[in-house]
Amino acid sequence: METDVLLVGGGIMSATLGMLLHQLEPTLRITMVEQLPDVALESSDALNNAGTGHAGYCELNYTPQAADGSIDITRALEINTAFEVSLQFWSHLVESRALPAPQVFINKTPHLSFVWGEQNTAFLKQRFELLKQHHCFADMQFSESFAQLQAWMPLMMANRQTGEKLAVTHVEYGSDVDFGALTRYLVKYLKAQTNFSLLNNTRVKKLKKIGQSWHVALLNKSTEHAKTINAKFVFLGAGGGALPLLQKANIAESVGYGGFPVSGQWLICNNPEVIQQHQVKVYGKAPVGAPPMSVPHLDMRIINGKPALLFGPFAGFTTKFLKQGSMLDLAKSIKKNNLKSMLGAGRNNMNLTKYLVGEVFQSHKQRINALREFLPQAKLKDWHLASAGQRVQIIKNCDEKMGKLEFGTEIVASSDGSLAALLGASPGASTSVQAMISVLERCFGAELNSDHWQQKMKQLIPSYGESLIDDANLLKQVRQRTLATLKLV
Repeated sequence: METDVLLVGGGIMSATLGMLLHQLEPTLRITMVEQLPDVALESSDALNNAGTGHAGYCELNYTPQAADGSIDITRALEINTAFEVSLQFWSHLVESRALPAPQVFINKTPHLSFVWGEQNTAFLKQRFELLKQHHCFADMQFSESFAQLQAWMPLMMANRQTGEKLAVTHVEYGSDVDFGALTRYLVKYLKAQTNFSLLNNTRVKKLKKIGQSWHVALLNKSTEHAKTINAKFVFLGAGGGALPLLQKANIAESVGYGGFPVSGQWLICNNPEVIQQHQVKVYGKAPVGAPPMSVPHLDMRIINGKPALLFGPFAGFTTKFLKQGSMLDLAKSIKKNNLKSMLGAGRNNMNLTKYLVGEVFQSHKQRINALREFLPQAKLKDWHLASAGQRVQIIKNCDEKMGKLEFGTEIVASSDGSLAALLGASPGASTSVQAMISVLERCFGAELNSDHWQQKMKQLIPSYGESLIDDANLLKQVRQRTLATLKLV
């Protein structure tokens, strides 16, 4: 088989890159390979991620506080504008009917940050005052009023004492995104195109660069049939499975990279009487030593069209790189070229390891007690535990500490631009469009600089090439359009 573009992994990242490339150049031959029976069954599946349209509105870990008390809002601005890029692309696809009505994958869900205690309240107010000054967060509200908090989050305020020191920030046009549904609709559209093919139940065994193309050995898990596909460009967007594939590709740029797997669990409520009282997403502060993906939050979610309340995630430790992976994944990922960074990261993150082990051995009652900090009247019988997705955090070389653990996403690309991989986790899916534009810039630079692709990019994403952080008028224009198109107002 011959193809122009090989997408390994059937998640939101591969689907987004495939859609971008098809929109830019419909004649490209695109092949997607997924080792499971269908797409979006791992990290992109709705229960395997937070579903938050991560925009920096409610996630306190995106505005860290330094030892001197100062707060850095840089990360929040970057994530906010990256999510605006996603909203623009999705809006174009809805308008052009490449995607169906937006309610099947995105719904308006106000974003709130919630803290208690004098110190945390002071932090939240200082954060609010800094963010409010910037046009990206001009619509954010802050309150310590008991009555206002009751109006914003009535379920959480029931049975609380009026004297409690509580504070909340609120953004009305936050969103809940079913990334599993979005991925499936993107792939459904692509499958209807002549130059796209999807190979399910198929895994990559080997990758080797020969001449100007990658020779990729594939195995169909159902039939045991093996074949080779030759691809001009390969994208490894397989979530936790991307690191082992990158190691198989053996490009110089992959040296030193390792991975630290983190699992998660949700408490889920399907009681309609409880759900109807909480139509928002409420994020708190992460416990000391917890990874960013473990910031506690109580969310109204729309999953496969049905509402539910989710609380968590509760972190855990496993050696699997994928939810349906192998317990040997971590051991197999340790190589000569990343042993130093893996050992260094392990030595420097012992507190994190202890925290994760402690999370694993929590009882159901302990998890309910954590929930009751958000929901004092939570009843044991209304909540059950379910597994969330698997994440593999990035480990990379660091001269000072041998190796460092990073919580974010990173693109690793070969020097000739023929292969790229996406490593890491949060905010992940919410910034998928910006991340895949970065892949285009690094691997399709010549094409992207052409007049045709430049004009097309401005149609797909009107703010392309300009800064939403710096241009208040541009942000206002694109936000008005996307909020209206995606029914978020």
